[in-house]
Amino acid sequence: MTHRPKIRVGAVNYLNTKPLVYGLDERAPGVDVVFDLPSRLADRLAAGELDVALIPSIEAFHGPDYRIVSDAAIACRGPVLSVKMFSRVPAAKIRTLALDEGSRTSIALLRILLQQRFALQPELQSLPIGSSLGETDADAVLLIGDRAMHSPAGDFVEVWDLGDEWCRWAELPFVFAMWTARAGVEIGDLESALSDARDDGVAHLEEIAREEAAPLGLTQPQCVSYLRDNLYFFLGPREQQGLSLFYRHATQMQLAPEGVDLGFDACQSAR
Repeated sequence: MTHRPKIRVGAVNYLNTKPLVYGLDERAPGVDVVFDLPSRLADRLAAGELDVALIPSIEAFHGPDYRIVSDAAIACRGPVLSVKMFSRVPAAKIRTLALDEGSRTSIALLRILLQQRFALQPELQSLPIGSSLGETDADAVLLIGDRAMHSPAGDFVEVWDLGDEWCRWAELPFVFAMWTARAGVEIGDLESALSDARDDGVAHLEEIAREEAAPLGLTQPQCVSYLRDNLYFFLGPREQQGLSLFYRHATQMQLAPEGVDLGFDACQSAR
């Protein structure tokens, strides 16, 4: 019997990913799951080190042969809580912007919002992983993930929840990440396993919150509320529209190449 190599799957080790990988190892024994930062997952997928990965949506635009392989995703239909801009000046006066290097999608989203609303293209600076807001004197700082959920110390004139800002401006949901595969990769039953894992995760949010709350410095009710009320884990028709709009604006700002087929074939069953 020919031994079939394991499918190498990359996911993010953030709270917002836990419902998507709930019991995935058991549902897909032929899968080897590794965890890394969103931007690094994208790099590893592009390098062929991973077969499928939960990558930032902006990264899916850069792979002409990538395909979306599940209707499971990380999206929002309002405030997302874990992606925020903290500004020391009014948003219209931002000239320098420090960027959390963890997610390129959030960076592109903020750049699009500033351009569309204020015709701004601020000077960009890097905020290395683990750095605090006190280590940069930029006018505004983008934070993502679990640490954005805690209110950092500082004197801020404006705080933007980027999910809320996009949904109000675009009147559509925003998709932060989706399961994406390289061209030519045989994934077998992984598509259904990813959807089933998502469904199980959504059904066990309180259990996930019990395990994850304390290490993140959150209460269990805070975790449940975040997963239930701030996130949406289905790549449905409106999410697809929001993703398409994001892609159009990204190409206009030369943040993504033109002519990419987003391919929503695996999302037909989504809500």
